[in-house]
Amino acid sequence: MTRSVTWGTRRGRARKHPAILYGSLRRATGPRFPRWRVAPRPVRRQNARVSVDPPAPARALPLAHRLWRLLPARRRRMLLARAAAWRAPAIDPAPPPPAQAVAVAGELSRTSGLGEGARLMLAALGGLGLPTVPLDIGAMLPGGGGPAAPLAPPPPAAPLVLHVNAPLLPHVLRGLTPGTARGRRIIGYWAWELPAASPEWAFAPRFVHEVWTPSRFSAAALEALAPGRVRVVPHPLAAAPPAPSALGRADFGLPADAMVVLVSFNLASSFERKNPLGAIAAFRAAFGDRPDRLLLLKVGHPGHFPADFARLREAAAGAANIRIDTTDLPQADRHALTRAADIVLSLHRSEGFGLVPAEAMLLGIPVVATGWSGNMDFMDGTSAALIAHRLIPARDPRGVFEAPGALWADPDIADAAAALRRLADDPAERAALGARGRAMAHTRLGAAPLAAALRGIGMDLPA
Repeated sequence: MTRSVTWGTRRGRARKHPAILYGSLRRATGPRFPRWRVAPRPVRRQNARVSVDPPAPARALPLAHRLWRLLPARRRRMLLARAAAWRAPAIDPAPPPPAQAVAVAGELSRTSGLGEGARLMLAALGGLGLPTVPLDIGAMLPGGGGPAAPLAPPPPAAPLVLHVNAPLLPHVLRGLTPGTARGRRIIGYWAWELPAASPEWAFAPRFVHEVWTPSRFSAAALEALAPGRVRVVPHPLAAAPPAPSALGRADFGLPADAMVVLVSFNLASSFERKNPLGAIAAFRAAFGDRPDRLLLLKVGHPGHFPADFARLREAAAGAANIRIDTTDLPQADRHALTRAADIVLSLHRSEGFGLVPAEAMLLGIPVVATGWSGNMDFMDGTSAALIAHRLIPARDPRGVFEAPGALWADPDIADAAAALRRLADDPAERAALGARGRAMAHTRLGAAPLAAALRGIGMDLPA
């Protein structure tokens, strides 16, 4: 069974294109793995218990899609970015004064960082007393599953904030109802994970009046693309903090008497950038085969990159105290899983922001993280266990996170192992670090920067 990916629509007709971009791939599940390697799949509640669904069979990519992927990744992305920019509608040179409503477009129904960012902004805008217009654009993105249903245009002059990566923003503008891009301020909400912007992003700035980004790290890279038009607007997580479900350790099959380290990442993002192999190495160096220490690898979209998932399984092979969980959890259950952990570990090479460690901090869970990139806007040495690193040339085998001269972090595995041992052996310090992390996250991740950005474009906020 195959399907192609929707790349564009015009007058209600869908055009199919085999392309993929930035990890937005087909929806598929990975192959079945031995039961001892994959944690249970709690996917829905029934009478306060968790039931398990069998995995769906894997599906092959269409032939045209496979042929397209034979082209070098960078060339594919550049071709798509050029094509999208050529066909996109122009925006007004000078936007009108804003109406008292904000439209937020994003993949609202998807489990992704971009989707979560859009949902967080909608919640924070509601908390500020502003009317909002949500636009779910997931269906019109590569891998969206089919033609997008027509979206009603936002009210005239209502600013439109687009939570979509820069190379795809022109395509999204073209897919909206004709005229949506005119008569309003267009804002791109972008996050980039390297100190220098990718050349594929250079086509998008002319389709936005300004750029919002969640960290100073991202802003420094994006400023070169849109000089004087970049604002730092962190994700307002503290304005809409994580709300875990009632699920506990037993519901996730986790032992009550073990010290649990959680590593959570999406395989559709860069495997090399997220660096789960580094996390496995640090855990093994810290604890070996101790049965009272457990590493839980929460992996999203494992079927998107089966070769990378195979590398992950190989790195964890033979370790009875390392589990891989590929369950697609509802958001509240995902937060409950984070709350069930003793430590959240992120040995990333770079982050544009760092939603997972930020959520953990707001839940009072101590975080061990690489001390570099976007996460440094909401953590320091007093609120998280920051891991030493050296900067090395950024080399992404997928070719996504690369830019001329760009560097990223190579975290120190020995330092990470020492931090894990120290926290594992000292429950009081874990609790204290978690409390300090929660306090800092509440201070730095509120809605005030969003409110300031809205006032900066001329909006009057309710008292």
